[in-house]
Amino acid sequence: MESENLEPWWEQLIPLSYGWVIEVFIIIFLSLILSYIATRFYKKAYPRLQKTHRPWDDALLKALIVPLKGFIWFIGFIVAVHMIAWHAEDKSYVQVVSGLREIGIIILFVWFLVRFIRQIELNLAKPRPGKRKLDETTIRAIIQLLRLSVLITAGLILMQEFGIPVSGIVAFGGAGGVAVGFAAKDLLANFFGALMIFLDRPFAIGDWVRSPDRNIEGTVEHISWRLTRIRTFDKRPLYVPNSVFLNISIENPSRMHNRRILTNIGLRYKDAGKVQAIVKEVEEMLKNHPEIDTSKTLFVHVVNFGASSIDFQIYTFTKTTNWIHFQAVQQDVFLKTLDIIHQKGAEIAVPERTVNLVGEYSEKR
Repeated sequence: MESENLEPWWEQLIPLSYGWVIEVFIIIFLSLILSYIATRFYKKAYPRLQKTHRPWDDALLKALIVPLKGFIWFIGFIVAVHMIAWHAEDKSYVQVVSGLREIGIIILFVWFLVRFIRQIELNLAKPRPGKRKLDETTIRAIIQLLRLSVLITAGLILMQEFGIPVSGIVAFGGAGGVAVGFAAKDLLANFFGALMIFLDRPFAIGDWVRSPDRNIEGTVEHISWRLTRIRTFDKRPLYVPNSVFLNISIENPSRMHNRRILTNIGLRYKDAGKVQAIVKEVEEMLKNHPEIDTSKTLFVHVVNFGASSIDFQIYTFTKTTNWIHFQAVQQDVFLKTLDIIHQKGAEIAVPERTVNLVGEYSEKR
């Protein structure tokens, strides 16, 4: 009789009706342990993966860690609710939680994919030693398409989970496609404009662009599916709908191979005997200048007899395309040309007129 009255110590401490408390506590404790292990593994493995030249391995781990911890706690919550429902003998909770479980797993998986795509984008945009830098515009176009595909697919799957028939929406899209097309023609035009930018690649992020047809000039900062953001030279953002680029000419100075120096210099008529020597020496100076590209067109010739000057033209190209460096090179060429003119005893012409007085007034003078 005494042995029958002996109960386990935990049943004496906590009645059976409260046994679910211990089970929930164990689930929470296990979730904490698993979450801690995942964090420790991430802190150990991520620095090592960063040292590799592969863009996907560290991106995969960094994208996975937060959704993984969310998955651990979500599964812990689902199991805990199942335990409580089992003890309460209420199956309605189980049905609700089963539906929540599938939706939650889909959302967590989509969250992981979006984070992974974002990390891949960041890794590909970084300069890698010994490898050519990838085009940022192309990367963004591919990433945006991938992200859009993931979100649309996830939306369709979630609609099925909520009992919304996808076939009905597809049928509605076919019937109302014409009406939607007319209503969103500007949006579609911008989309196709962006598509042409990504395919034809007239410019990329970071390029200096301008249009002779519109008052558009500046540095491209961002290209989206609807508009392109250009930073003007006075640092104002200019937002241009992508459809505009379908109908205008675009000039891309960033893709120049050289910059041109073109100027006319006038000498006095009294220095006419020195012009040939000056022109020849200026041409030699340009041919020996370290910043001048002698493989391109280069000449120094007399081009005009002006009203008060003999004009010769300097036509040449610099090696640099950087605008600031070009200004320094052009200044150096101009100053050296001025030195040559002074060394030859000549002067830059200024507008002047000679007035010959005739007749009675001349005699009185």
